[in-house]
Amino acid sequence: MNLTQLPRAVLLSILLPSLISAAELHVADVLTDNAVLQQGVPLPVWGTTTARENVSVRFAGQTKTARATDDGAWRVELSPLKADGTGATMVVESGEDRQEFRNLLVGEVWYASGQSNMQMTLDACARKLPAIGESVDAGPTDHLRWLRIDEPDSPQPLARRQTATPWQLDHPDNRRKVSAVAYFFARELHKTLDVPIGIIEGSWGGKPIEGFIPRFQFEQQEPLRAILSLAEQDRLGALAALEGGVVVRNTAGMPGRIFNARVAPITPYAVRGFLWYQGESNAGRGEDPRHYRIKMRALVEGWRQAWGQPELPIYFVQLPAFNNEATGWVRLREEQRRSLDIKQTGMAVAIDLRDDDIHPANKLDVGKRLANWALAKTYGKNIPFSGPLFLSANGDGDSMRVQFEHADSGLMVARKEGIAAPKPTPDTPLAHFELADQDGNWYPAQAMIEGAEVVVRNPRVRDPQAVRYACSGAPQNANLYSRTGLPASPFCSDLQLLPWESQK
Repeated sequence: MNLTQLPRAVLLSILLPSLISAAELHVADVLTDNAVLQQGVPLPVWGTTTARENVSVRFAGQTKTARATDDGAWRVELSPLKADGTGATMVVESGEDRQEFRNLLVGEVWYASGQSNMQMTLDACARKLPAIGESVDAGPTDHLRWLRIDEPDSPQPLARRQTATPWQLDHPDNRRKVSAVAYFFARELHKTLDVPIGIIEGSWGGKPIEGFIPRFQFEQQEPLRAILSLAEQDRLGALAALEGGVVVRNTAGMPGRIFNARVAPITPYAVRGFLWYQGESNAGRGEDPRHYRIKMRALVEGWRQAWGQPELPIYFVQLPAFNNEATGWVRLREEQRRSLDIKQTGMAVAIDLRDDDIHPANKLDVGKRLANWALAKTYGKNIPFSGPLFLSANGDGDSMRVQFEHADSGLMVARKEGIAAPKPTPDTPLAHFELADQDGNWYPAQAMIEGAEVVVRNPRVRDPQAVRYACSGAPQNANLYSRTGLPASPFCSDLQLLPWESQK
Protein backbone atom coordinates (compact mmCIF):
# COMPACT_ATOMS: atom_id res chain seq x y z
CA MET A 1 0.00 0.00 0.00
CA ASN A 2 1.53 3.33 -1.04
CA LEU A 3 0.38 6.77 0.05
CA THR A 4 -1.64 7.43 -3.09
CA GLN A 5 -3.74 4.33 -2.39
CA LEU A 6 -4.72 5.33 1.14
CA PRO A 7 -8.21 6.64 1.92
CA ARG A 8 -8.44 10.44 1.69
CA ALA A 9 -8.97 10.94 5.45
CA VAL A 10 -5.91 8.87 6.31
CA LEU A 11 -3.82 10.57 3.63
CA LEU A 12 -4.74 13.98 5.01
CA SER A 13 -3.61 13.03 8.51
CA ILE A 14 -0.29 11.77 7.16
CA LEU A 15 0.36 14.77 4.94
CA LEU A 16 -0.80 17.43 7.42
CA PRO A 17 2.72 18.81 8.06
CA SER A 18 3.16 19.20 4.30
CA LEU A 19 -0.22 20.82 3.78
CA ILE A 20 0.49 23.53 6.32
CA SER A 21 2.94 24.94 3.77
CA ALA A 22 1.13 23.60 0.71
CA ALA A 23 2.10 26.55 -1.46
CA GLU A 24 5.69 25.33 -1.27
CA LEU A 25 6.92 22.56 -3.55
CA HIS A 26 8.05 19.55 -1.54
CA VAL A 27 9.66 16.40 -2.94
CA ALA A 28 9.72 13.27 -0.79
CA ASP A 29 12.84 13.61 1.35
CA VAL A 30 14.14 10.14 0.52
CA LEU A 31 15.36 11.82 -2.68
CA THR A 32 18.43 14.03 -2.11
CA ASP A 33 21.64 14.86 -3.91
CA ASN A 34 23.83 11.76 -4.46
CA ALA A 35 20.89 9.32 -4.38
CA VAL A 36 20.89 6.01 -6.24
CA LEU A 37 17.77 5.26 -8.32
CA GLN A 38 16.61 1.72 -9.04
CA GLN A 39 17.26 0.57 -12.59
CA GLY A 40 14.79 -1.33 -14.76
CA VAL A 41 11.52 -0.41 -13.02
CA PRO A 42 9.08 2.53 -13.08
CA LEU A 43 10.46 5.23 -10.77
CA PRO A 44 7.95 7.08 -8.58
CA VAL A 45 8.73 10.69 -7.68
CA TRP A 46 6.19 12.30 -5.36
CA GLY A 47 5.50 15.04 -2.85
CA THR A 48 3.19 18.01 -2.24
CA THR A 49 2.65 21.44 -3.72
CA THR A 50 -0.13 24.01 -4.16
CA ALA A 51 -3.51 22.38 -4.69
CA ARG A 52 -4.23 21.57 -8.36
CA GLU A 53 -0.84 22.93 -9.44
CA ASN A 54 1.02 21.22 -12.29
CA VAL A 55 4.32 19.49 -11.50
CA SER A 56 7.02 18.46 -13.98
CA VAL A 57 9.96 16.13 -13.43
CA ARG A 58 12.90 16.09 -15.85
CA PHE A 59 15.59 13.42 -15.72
CA ALA A 60 17.68 11.36 -18.14
CA GLY A 61 15.95 12.72 -21.22
CA GLN A 62 12.45 12.25 -19.82
CA THR A 63 9.90 14.87 -18.82
CA LYS A 64 6.87 13.65 -16.87
CA THR A 65 4.06 15.83 -15.54
CA ALA A 66 1.26 15.50 -13.02
CA ARG A 67 -1.43 17.69 -11.52
CA ALA A 68 -1.63 17.96 -7.74
CA THR A 69 -4.85 16.88 -6.06
CA ASP A 70 -7.09 19.15 -4.04
CA ASP A 71 -4.93 18.23 -1.06
CA GLY A 72 -1.70 19.17 -2.85
CA ALA A 73 -0.39 15.61 -3.23
CA TRP A 74 1.29 14.71 -6.53
CA ARG A 75 3.16 11.79 -8.03
CA VAL A 76 4.81 11.03 -11.37
CA GLU A 77 6.49 7.87 -12.63
CA LEU A 78 9.61 7.97 -14.74
CA SER A 79 9.97 5.18 -17.26
CA PRO A 80 12.51 2.46 -16.41
CA LEU A 81 16.15 3.52 -16.72
CA LYS A 82 19.34 1.62 -17.45
CA ALA A 83 22.15 1.53 -14.91
CA ASP A 84 24.37 4.59 -15.17
CA GLY A 85 27.37 5.47 -13.02
CA THR A 86 27.65 9.02 -14.31
CA GLY A 87 26.07 11.57 -12.00
CA ALA A 88 23.03 13.36 -13.45
CA THR A 89 20.63 16.07 -12.28
CA MET A 90 16.86 15.78 -11.76
CA VAL A 91 14.78 18.95 -11.99
CA VAL A 92 11.34 19.21 -10.35
CA GLU A 93 9.21 22.30 -11.02
CA SER A 94 5.80 23.51 -9.87
CA GLY A 95 4.62 27.05 -10.57
CA GLU A 96 7.45 29.36 -9.58
CA ASP A 97 9.15 26.70 -7.44
CA ARG A 98 12.08 24.66 -8.70
CA GLN A 99 14.24 22.01 -7.03
CA GLU A 100 17.33 20.27 -8.37
CA PHE A 101 18.80 16.97 -7.20
CA ARG A 102 22.37 16.55 -8.34
CA ASN A 103 24.81 13.69 -8.87
CA LEU A 104 22.14 10.96 -9.07
CA LEU A 105 23.19 7.47 -10.18
CA VAL A 106 21.09 4.60 -11.51
CA GLY A 107 21.76 1.08 -10.25
CA GLU A 108 20.47 -1.28 -7.57
CA VAL A 109 18.79 -0.13 -4.34
CA TRP A 110 18.06 -2.24 -1.24
CA TYR A 111 16.34 -1.39 2.03
CA ALA A 112 18.07 -2.87 5.11
CA SER A 113 16.66 -2.99 8.62
CA GLY A 114 16.54 -4.93 11.87
CA GLN A 115 18.15 -4.29 15.21
CA SER A 116 21.68 -3.85 16.55
CA ASN A 117 23.41 -6.58 14.54
CA MET A 118 22.23 -4.84 11.37
CA GLN A 119 23.02 -1.41 12.78
CA MET A 120 26.53 -2.42 13.95
CA THR A 121 28.95 -0.21 12.06
CA LEU A 122 32.08 -1.06 10.14
CA ASP A 123 34.08 0.86 12.71
CA ALA A 124 32.65 -1.20 15.59
CA CYS A 125 33.41 -4.45 13.77
CA ALA A 126 36.96 -3.35 12.93
CA ARG A 127 37.70 -2.62 16.60
CA LYS A 128 36.95 -6.27 17.40
CA LEU A 129 38.17 -7.88 14.18
CA PRO A 130 41.19 -6.02 12.77
CA ALA A 131 40.92 -7.73 9.38
CA ILE A 132 37.84 -5.63 8.70
CA GLY A 133 39.87 -2.47 9.22
CA GLU A 134 41.24 -2.77 5.68
CA SER A 135 37.73 -2.28 4.35
CA VAL A 136 37.15 0.73 6.57
CA ASP A 137 40.29 2.52 5.43
CA ALA A 138 40.12 1.72 1.71
CA GLY A 139 39.96 4.70 -0.64
CA PRO A 140 36.68 6.41 -1.60
CA THR A 141 34.53 5.05 -4.39
CA ASP A 142 31.63 6.47 -6.38
CA HIS A 143 29.68 3.22 -6.80
CA LEU A 144 28.37 2.66 -3.24
CA ARG A 145 26.05 5.12 -1.51
CA TRP A 146 24.12 5.13 1.75
CA LEU A 147 21.03 6.69 3.29
CA ARG A 148 20.48 6.25 7.03
CA ILE A 149 16.88 6.64 8.28
CA ASP A 150 17.09 7.55 11.96
CA GLU A 151 13.64 8.84 12.89
CA PRO A 152 12.14 8.40 16.38
CA ASP A 153 9.08 6.18 16.48
CA SER A 154 5.70 7.59 15.54
CA PRO A 155 2.07 6.70 16.37
CA GLN A 156 1.06 7.60 12.79
CA PRO A 157 2.69 6.91 9.40
CA LEU A 158 4.93 9.82 8.43
CA ALA A 159 5.27 11.40 5.01
CA ARG A 160 8.19 13.61 6.09
CA ARG A 161 11.10 12.84 8.34
CA GLN A 162 11.83 15.23 11.18
CA THR A 163 15.52 15.10 10.29
CA ALA A 164 15.91 14.60 6.55
CA THR A 165 19.39 13.12 6.41
CA PRO A 166 20.95 13.10 2.90
CA TRP A 167 22.45 10.28 0.87
CA GLN A 168 26.14 9.77 1.69
CA LEU A 169 29.00 9.08 -0.69
CA ASP A 170 31.33 6.15 -0.03
CA HIS A 171 34.31 7.71 1.73
CA PRO A 172 36.30 6.30 4.69
CA ASP A 173 34.93 8.95 7.04
CA ASN A 174 31.32 8.19 6.08
CA ARG A 175 31.90 4.48 5.73
CA ARG A 176 32.90 4.04 9.37
CA LYS A 177 29.32 4.77 10.42
CA VAL A 178 27.70 2.48 7.84
CA SER A 179 26.05 -0.85 8.71
CA ALA A 180 28.78 -3.46 8.24
CA VAL A 181 26.31 -6.07 7.00
CA ALA A 182 24.89 -3.65 4.44
CA TYR A 183 28.36 -2.54 3.35
CA PHE A 184 29.67 -6.02 2.66
CA PHE A 185 26.40 -6.97 0.94
CA ALA A 186 26.63 -3.91 -1.31
CA ARG A 187 30.31 -4.48 -2.05
CA GLU A 188 29.66 -8.07 -3.15
CA LEU A 189 26.80 -6.99 -5.40
CA HIS A 190 28.94 -4.33 -7.05
CA LYS A 191 31.79 -6.79 -7.66
CA THR A 192 29.47 -9.04 -9.66
CA LEU A 193 26.95 -6.64 -11.19
CA ASP A 194 29.31 -3.69 -11.82
CA VAL A 195 26.54 -1.12 -11.30
CA PRO A 196 26.04 1.52 -8.58
CA ILE A 197 24.58 0.14 -5.35
CA GLY A 198 22.47 2.19 -2.94
CA ILE A 199 21.51 1.07 0.56
CA ILE A 200 18.73 2.70 2.58
CA GLU A 201 19.18 1.54 6.17
CA GLY A 202 16.64 1.97 8.97
CA SER A 203 17.65 -0.47 11.72
CA TRP A 204 17.16 0.25 15.43
CA GLY A 205 19.07 -1.59 18.15
CA GLY A 206 17.24 -3.37 20.96
CA LYS A 207 13.82 -3.35 19.30
CA PRO A 208 11.40 -6.26 18.73
CA ILE A 209 9.94 -7.11 15.36
CA GLU A 210 6.52 -5.76 16.36
CA GLY A 211 7.64 -2.15 15.92
CA PHE A 212 8.69 -2.80 12.30
CA ILE A 213 5.44 -4.49 11.23
CA PRO A 214 2.77 -2.12 9.82
CA ARG A 215 -0.26 -1.83 12.06
CA PHE A 216 -2.72 -3.11 9.46
CA GLN A 217 -0.94 -6.48 9.48
CA PHE A 218 -1.78 -6.99 13.16
CA GLU A 219 -5.44 -6.70 12.25
CA GLN A 220 -5.10 -9.30 9.47
CA GLN A 221 -3.12 -12.01 11.31
CA GLU A 222 -5.05 -13.94 13.96
CA PRO A 223 -2.25 -14.49 16.55
CA LEU A 224 -1.26 -10.83 16.20
CA ARG A 225 -4.68 -9.32 16.94
CA ALA A 226 -4.26 -10.02 20.66
CA ILE A 227 -0.85 -8.29 20.62
CA LEU A 228 -2.37 -5.17 19.08
CA SER A 229 -5.35 -5.17 21.43
CA LEU A 230 -3.28 -5.51 24.60
CA ALA A 231 -0.73 -2.94 23.40
CA GLU A 232 -3.42 -0.38 22.65
CA GLN A 233 -4.97 -0.96 26.07
CA ASP A 234 -1.52 -0.45 27.62
CA ARG A 235 -1.77 -3.88 29.26
CA LEU A 236 1.92 -4.56 28.83
CA GLY A 237 2.15 -7.20 31.54
CA ALA A 238 -0.55 -9.26 29.86
CA LEU A 239 1.14 -8.68 26.52
CA ALA A 240 4.43 -10.08 27.83
CA ALA A 241 2.63 -13.13 29.27
CA LEU A 242 0.81 -13.90 26.02
CA GLU A 243 1.94 -16.93 24.00
CA GLY A 244 4.15 -15.38 21.35
CA GLY A 245 3.85 -12.07 23.20
CA VAL A 246 6.47 -9.37 23.50
CA VAL A 247 8.15 -7.31 26.21
CA VAL A 248 7.52 -3.65 25.35
CA ARG A 249 10.28 -1.59 26.98
CA ASN A 250 9.48 1.71 25.27
CA THR A 251 7.10 3.09 22.68
CA ALA A 252 9.26 1.93 19.75
CA GLY A 253 8.32 -1.65 20.66
CA MET A 254 4.62 -0.94 20.13
CA PRO A 255 3.02 -2.37 16.97
CA GLY A 256 3.89 -0.41 13.85
CA ARG A 257 5.66 2.56 15.43
CA ILE A 258 9.06 1.98 13.82
CA PHE A 259 7.39 1.20 10.50
CA ASN A 260 5.55 4.52 10.72
CA ALA A 261 8.81 6.43 11.16
CA ARG A 262 11.44 4.49 9.21
CA VAL A 263 9.51 2.79 6.41
CA ALA A 264 6.40 4.86 5.63
CA PRO A 265 8.36 8.05 4.77
CA ILE A 266 10.39 6.30 2.07
CA THR A 267 7.63 4.34 0.31
CA PRO A 268 7.16 3.95 -2.58
CA TYR A 269 10.81 4.82 -3.45
CA ALA A 270 11.83 2.08 -5.87
CA VAL A 271 13.96 -0.70 -4.35
CA ARG A 272 15.01 -4.13 -5.55
CA GLY A 273 14.38 -5.84 -2.22
CA PHE A 274 14.92 -5.98 1.53
CA LEU A 275 17.56 -7.18 4.02
CA TRP A 276 16.60 -8.09 7.59
CA TYR A 277 18.69 -9.00 10.67
CA GLN A 278 16.64 -9.11 13.85
CA GLY A 279 15.31 -11.46 16.50
CA GLU A 280 17.42 -10.84 19.59
CA SER A 281 14.69 -8.75 21.25
CA ASN A 282 12.11 -11.46 20.62
CA ALA A 283 14.20 -14.21 22.19
CA GLY A 284 15.90 -12.81 25.30
CA ARG A 285 14.95 -12.65 28.94
CA GLY A 286 11.20 -12.74 29.48
CA GLU A 287 10.58 -12.77 25.72
CA ASP A 288 8.54 -15.42 23.91
CA PRO A 289 9.88 -16.45 20.48
CA ARG A 290 6.86 -18.54 19.58
CA HIS A 291 4.90 -17.33 16.54
CA TYR A 292 7.93 -15.40 15.27
CA ARG A 293 7.46 -17.00 11.86
CA ILE A 294 3.92 -15.56 11.78
CA LYS A 295 5.37 -12.16 12.64
CA MET A 296 7.92 -12.59 9.85
CA ARG A 297 5.11 -13.24 7.39
CA ALA A 298 3.32 -10.11 8.63
CA LEU A 299 6.52 -8.08 8.22
CA VAL A 300 7.22 -9.35 4.71
CA GLU A 301 3.65 -9.03 3.45
CA GLY A 302 3.26 -5.65 5.15
CA TRP A 303 6.38 -4.20 3.56
CA ARG A 304 5.46 -5.58 0.16
CA GLN A 305 2.01 -4.08 0.46
CA ALA A 306 3.45 -0.73 1.54
CA TRP A 307 5.57 -0.65 -1.61
CA GLY A 308 2.78 -2.04 -3.76
CA GLN A 309 5.18 -4.79 -4.92
CA PRO A 310 3.99 -8.29 -3.88
CA GLU A 311 7.09 -10.06 -5.22
CA LEU A 312 9.88 -8.02 -3.62
CA PRO A 313 12.44 -10.43 -2.13
CA ILE A 314 13.62 -10.33 1.47
CA TYR A 315 16.82 -12.01 2.61
CA PHE A 316 17.35 -12.34 6.34
CA VAL A 317 19.99 -13.49 8.81
CA GLN A 318 19.39 -16.37 11.20
CA LEU A 319 20.54 -15.56 14.73
CA PRO A 320 24.14 -16.60 15.44
CA ALA A 321 25.38 -18.57 18.42
CA PHE A 322 24.96 -16.80 21.75
CA ASN A 323 24.32 -17.74 25.40
CA ASN A 324 23.76 -21.40 26.14
CA GLU A 325 21.21 -20.44 28.79
CA ALA A 326 19.03 -18.67 26.23
CA THR A 327 16.68 -21.36 24.92
CA GLY A 328 14.69 -18.56 23.31
CA TRP A 329 17.47 -18.15 20.75
CA VAL A 330 17.20 -21.84 19.87
CA ARG A 331 13.46 -21.61 19.28
CA LEU A 332 13.74 -18.34 17.38
CA ARG A 333 16.37 -19.74 15.01
CA GLU A 334 13.96 -22.58 14.24
CA GLU A 335 11.13 -20.10 13.72
CA GLN A 336 13.37 -18.24 11.29
CA ARG A 337 14.22 -21.41 9.38
CA ARG A 338 10.55 -22.23 9.06
CA SER A 339 9.92 -18.72 7.73
CA LEU A 340 11.53 -19.85 4.48
CA ASP A 341 8.13 -21.10 3.35
CA ILE A 342 7.30 -17.44 2.64
CA LYS A 343 7.82 -16.92 -1.09
CA GLN A 344 10.81 -14.94 -2.31
CA THR A 345 12.81 -15.24 0.90
CA GLY A 346 16.26 -16.55 1.76
CA MET A 347 18.22 -17.06 4.98
CA ALA A 348 21.90 -16.45 5.65
CA VAL A 349 23.04 -18.91 8.33
CA ALA A 350 25.44 -17.51 10.94
CA ILE A 351 25.64 -20.34 13.50
CA ASP A 352 29.36 -20.87 12.72
CA LEU A 353 30.30 -17.20 13.22
CA ARG A 354 30.48 -17.62 16.97
CA ASP A 355 31.78 -14.76 19.09
CA ASP A 356 31.93 -13.96 22.80
CA ASP A 357 29.34 -11.27 22.26
CA ILE A 358 25.73 -10.82 21.23
CA HIS A 359 27.22 -8.80 18.36
CA PRO A 360 29.64 -11.06 16.45
CA ALA A 361 32.22 -8.94 14.65
CA ASN A 362 32.42 -11.05 11.51
CA LYS A 363 29.83 -9.21 9.46
CA LEU A 364 31.91 -9.77 6.33
CA ASP A 365 30.67 -13.36 5.98
CA VAL A 366 27.12 -12.31 6.88
CA GLY A 367 27.09 -9.70 4.12
CA LYS A 368 28.57 -12.14 1.60
CA ARG A 369 26.04 -14.84 2.47
CA LEU A 370 23.16 -12.41 2.03
CA ALA A 371 24.67 -11.30 -1.27
CA ASN A 372 24.89 -14.93 -2.41
CA TRP A 373 21.11 -15.24 -2.02
CA ALA A 374 20.48 -12.01 -3.89
CA LEU A 375 22.92 -12.77 -6.70
CA ALA A 376 21.51 -16.26 -7.23
CA LYS A 377 17.79 -15.74 -6.70
CA THR A 378 17.23 -12.08 -7.67
CA TYR A 379 19.93 -11.62 -10.31
CA GLY A 380 20.05 -15.17 -11.70
CA LYS A 381 23.76 -15.84 -11.16
CA ASN A 382 24.84 -19.47 -11.09
CA ILE A 383 26.56 -19.48 -7.69
CA PRO A 384 26.11 -21.44 -4.44
CA PHE A 385 23.77 -19.49 -2.19
CA SER A 386 22.68 -21.73 0.69
CA GLY A 387 24.16 -24.33 2.94
CA PRO A 388 22.23 -27.50 3.83
CA LEU A 389 18.64 -26.91 5.00
CA PHE A 390 16.73 -29.69 6.74
CA LEU A 391 14.25 -31.39 4.40
CA SER A 392 13.14 -34.64 6.05
CA ALA A 393 14.18 -37.45 8.41
CA ASN A 394 13.36 -41.15 8.22
CA GLY A 395 13.62 -43.60 11.12
CA ASP A 396 15.69 -46.74 10.58
CA GLY A 397 15.89 -48.87 13.75
CA ASP A 398 18.11 -47.04 16.24
CA SER A 399 19.03 -44.34 13.71
CA MET A 400 17.53 -41.61 11.60
CA ARG A 401 18.52 -40.60 8.08
CA VAL A 402 18.40 -36.86 7.47
CA GLN A 403 17.91 -35.38 4.02
CA PHE A 404 18.75 -31.79 3.10
CA GLU A 405 18.02 -29.20 0.48
CA HIS A 406 21.07 -27.52 -1.10
CA ALA A 407 23.28 -30.54 -0.51
CA ASP A 408 23.78 -31.53 -4.14
CA SER A 409 27.46 -30.61 -3.94
CA GLY A 410 27.83 -33.03 -1.04
CA LEU A 411 28.35 -32.55 2.69
CA MET A 412 31.52 -32.11 4.71
CA VAL A 413 32.79 -31.60 8.22
CA ALA A 414 34.70 -28.33 8.45
CA ARG A 415 35.86 -25.65 10.84
CA LYS A 416 35.50 -21.91 10.42
CA GLU A 417 38.21 -19.62 11.80
CA GLY A 418 37.84 -15.85 11.50
CA ILE A 419 37.08 -14.58 8.02
CA ALA A 420 38.91 -17.46 6.29
CA ALA A 421 36.94 -20.03 4.32
CA PRO A 422 35.85 -23.12 6.27
CA LYS A 423 38.60 -25.72 6.35
CA PRO A 424 37.56 -29.38 5.83
CA THR A 425 38.32 -31.57 8.84
CA PRO A 426 37.29 -35.06 7.65
CA ASP A 427 38.78 -36.80 10.70
CA THR A 428 36.64 -34.72 13.09
CA PRO A 429 33.25 -36.16 14.09
CA LEU A 430 30.09 -34.22 13.38
CA ALA A 431 28.99 -32.33 16.47
CA HIS A 432 25.70 -31.27 18.05
CA PHE A 433 23.38 -33.97 16.69
CA GLU A 434 20.78 -35.42 19.06
CA LEU A 435 17.95 -37.96 18.94
CA ALA A 436 14.67 -37.95 20.86
CA ASP A 437 13.18 -41.17 22.22
CA GLN A 438 9.46 -41.96 22.27
CA ASP A 439 9.05 -40.03 25.53
CA GLY A 440 10.55 -36.88 23.99
CA ASN A 441 13.85 -37.11 25.90
CA TRP A 442 16.91 -35.94 23.96
CA TYR A 443 20.24 -37.80 23.84
CA PRO A 444 23.55 -36.90 22.20
CA ALA A 445 24.08 -38.99 19.10
CA GLN A 446 26.77 -40.00 16.65
CA ALA A 447 26.36 -38.65 13.14
CA MET A 448 28.02 -39.77 9.92
CA ILE A 449 27.84 -38.30 6.43
CA GLU A 450 26.68 -40.77 3.80
CA GLY A 451 26.54 -39.06 0.42
CA ALA A 452 24.09 -36.17 0.68
CA GLU A 453 22.55 -37.52 3.90
CA VAL A 454 23.51 -37.64 7.55
CA VAL A 455 22.86 -40.83 9.51
CA VAL A 456 22.32 -40.18 13.22
CA ARG A 457 22.28 -42.97 15.80
CA ASN A 458 22.46 -43.74 19.50
CA PRO A 459 22.18 -47.39 20.61
CA ARG A 460 20.29 -46.22 23.72
CA VAL A 461 17.52 -44.68 21.62
CA ARG A 462 15.43 -47.36 19.97
CA ASP A 463 12.99 -46.16 17.34
CA PRO A 464 13.81 -42.43 17.69
CA GLN A 465 10.99 -40.01 16.91
CA ALA A 466 12.95 -36.83 16.17
CA VAL A 467 16.40 -35.48 15.35
CA ARG A 468 17.95 -32.08 15.88
CA TYR A 469 21.21 -30.26 15.14
CA ALA A 470 22.96 -27.34 16.87
CA CYS A 471 19.99 -26.73 19.15
CA SER A 472 21.74 -24.99 22.00
CA GLY A 473 22.17 -21.30 22.57
CA ALA A 474 25.83 -21.14 21.57
CA PRO A 475 27.05 -24.41 20.05
CA GLN A 476 30.81 -24.46 19.68
CA ASN A 477 32.06 -25.65 16.32
CA ALA A 478 28.76 -26.32 14.53
CA ASN A 479 30.64 -28.13 11.81
CA LEU A 480 28.27 -29.45 9.13
CA TYR A 481 28.79 -27.69 5.77
CA SER A 482 28.07 -28.15 2.12
CA ARG A 483 31.06 -28.86 -0.09
CA THR A 484 30.69 -25.29 -1.33
CA GLY A 485 31.64 -24.04 2.13
CA LEU A 486 28.27 -22.83 3.40
CA PRO A 487 27.07 -23.91 6.87
CA ALA A 488 24.04 -26.06 7.61
CA SER A 489 21.23 -24.39 9.49
CA PRO A 490 20.33 -25.60 12.99
CA PHE A 491 17.09 -27.57 12.87
CA CYS A 492 14.66 -29.68 14.86
CA SER A 493 12.50 -32.19 12.99
CA ASP A 494 9.63 -31.86 15.50
CA LEU A 495 8.87 -28.36 16.76
CA GLN A 496 6.80 -29.73 19.64
CA LEU A 497 9.93 -31.35 21.06
CA LEU A 498 12.03 -28.21 20.97
CA PRO A 499 12.05 -26.97 24.58
CA TRP A 500 11.61 -23.35 25.40
CA GLU A 501 11.05 -21.56 28.65
CA SER A 502 11.09 -17.90 29.55
CA GLN A 503 14.35 -16.61 31.02
CA LYS A 504 13.18 -14.21 33.70
